[in-house]
Amino acid sequence: MSDPGWEPNQGQEENGACPPPYLVPHNPKPVGIIYQDPALLLVHKPDLLLSVPGRHPQNRDCMIRRVQKQYDDALVVHRLDLDTSGIMVVARGKTSQVALSKLFQERRVHKRYRAWVSGEVAADSGSIDLPIAPDWQRRPRQRICKEKGKAALTHYRVLRREPGRSYLELNPITGRSHQLRIHLQALGHPILGCDLYAPSPVLGSAPRLMLHATLIAFPHPLHGRELVGHCPAPF
Repeated sequence: MSDPGWEPNQGQEENGACPPPYLVPHNPKPVGIIYQDPALLLVHKPDLLLSVPGRHPQNRDCMIRRVQKQYDDALVVHRLDLDTSGIMVVARGKTSQVALSKLFQERRVHKRYRAWVSGEVAADSGSIDLPIAPDWQRRPRQRICKEKGKAALTHYRVLRREPGRSYLELNPITGRSHQLRIHLQALGHPILGCDLYAPSPVLGSAPRLMLHATLIAFPHPLHGRELVGHCPAPF
C-alpha cells in the first residue's frame, strides 16, 4: 500500500496533482512481545500496521504507540513497511536507542525474511546488487538508478518451488526503502500481493504482501553477546 506517512503539500493537492493521503484500515491484531529485557524488546509487528504514526490524524495507530502503552520507555530504532509483518527491535530508553541505531548504521544487524514470489526462480541462490533511488514522480515508489541510486545488496535462496511461484529466504545487506520489493521485481519475480511493484495478476494472487521478517541478530548493547530473535512466517 502507499505510504500513509507521505502527504502532498497544499499546492499539489489544490491543483489535483496528487491523490488524498491513504487512510490505513484498523488492524486489531496485537503486537506480540517475543523478548524483553531492561535495554530492548523484540516484537512481532502484524501486517497492515504502521511502525510509527502517519501524518494524517486517522493514521496515528502504530506499532510503537501500542508498545508504549505497556513499556513507556519504548523508542523506535528501525521500521518495517506497513504491509510487511515480522520481527522488529525496539529500544528501551535513549541510551539503548543510540546504541542500537549505531549497530544498524554499521550494518552489524543481520536480518532474514521469507517471501513468496511470482514465477519459478531458476537459480537456487544468488545476489541482487542494484542501486536504489526515490522515484519522485511516483512517490512513495523507489526505482533502480545506476546514476543517482544508493548501493543496495540482497542475497536470496530458494527454499522451494511450486507451479508459478517460489518461496525464498532473503538476506538484505543494506536497508534501502522498499529494497526487497524492488530488487525482486528487477529479478523478474515480484512479491505476491505487492501493490507497488507487481502487475495486477501478481497483486491479486495473494490476500496480503507475502513478505515477513523472520530473524534479527545483533550484538546486545549491554554485554555485546549476540542476541538472535525468531518470528516464523505465517505463510
